[in-house]
Amino acid sequence: MALKNFFTGIQHVGIPSADLNKTIDFYKSLGFEEAGLFKNGKNRCAFMRFGNLTIETWEGDPAVMKAGAINHISLNTVDIEKAFSAAKEQGLRLVNDEIQSIPSFWDRGIRFFNILGPNEETIEFCQIL
Repeated sequence: MALKNFFTGIQHVGIPSADLNKTIDFYKSLGFEEAGLFKNGKNRCAFMRFGNLTIETWEGDPAVMKAGAINHISLNTVDIEKAFSAAKEQGLRLVNDEIQSIPSFWDRGIRFFNILGPNEETIEFCQIL
C-alpha cells in the first residue's frame, strides 16, 4: 500500500498569524476570498482562497515573523485511515501517534495527521469530512 494512492494534491498551506484580522485583510487586498472562518477552541482559523491556492491562517500559535514562517503544507487526502496505515508501513516519521480531528472546520470537520520531511518540514495529510 503506497501513501501516494490516498491524496490528490495540495489542499492548503498553513501560516500562523500574529493578527488574524490584519492577515485576512492583507490576503483580501491581494484578491483572495475568505473561504471559511472557524472556531478552534478559543481561537479562530481562516481559510483564504485564490483560484486553487488556499492559505490556512490562525491565531493562538506564535508567528515566526521571518522567512520560514510557513507552518505546514497540507495534502488533500481521500481516505485518512488508509493513508495513515500507508505512512506507518512506509516508515515515515509520524508526528502524531493517531489520526487527529477538528470537528468545527467545514461542514462536518476534518481528520488529519502530520509527518516530518527530511528538512523537518511538516506535511499534513488532511481529509475534509
